[in-house]
Amino acid sequence: MDTSGDGNGSEQDREPPPPPPRVPLPVLTGPGGQAAGVDPVLRDAALKRLRRIEGQIRGLQRMVEEERYCADILMQIASAHEALRGVGKLLMRNHLEHCVTDALRSGDRLEAERAYAEVLDLMYKHAR
Repeated sequence: MDTSGDGNGSEQDREPPPPPPRVPLPVLTGPGGQAAGVDPVLRDAALKRLRRIEGQIRGLQRMVEEERYCADILMQIASAHEALRGVGKLLMRNHLEHCVTDALRSGDRLEAERAYAEVLDLMYKHAR
């Protein structure tokens, strides 16, 4: 029996309905938001690294003030940049293990979609 409504095809021949339009999703947290959880060991490691990077930046300021050789300054900038990327990697891991995992396990579809959107955005920004 033909259930397609047009008398010429089967149900298998019909195209599925189009998906509902996607609504832009807001970011999980705004300014001043709190993390779902921060591993204390990771937090201490990140703070220690950031303090070391702070010292590197002060050293860079002195190098510029003293008009040191440009290539030496650029090497130190690259080193500080890489150190910041390392802190970013630590924090991204924490974000995935706690904040995003909690959102995905919550059972709230909207919260899960927000988490996916946020992770994609962070990955593109972090990869630059």
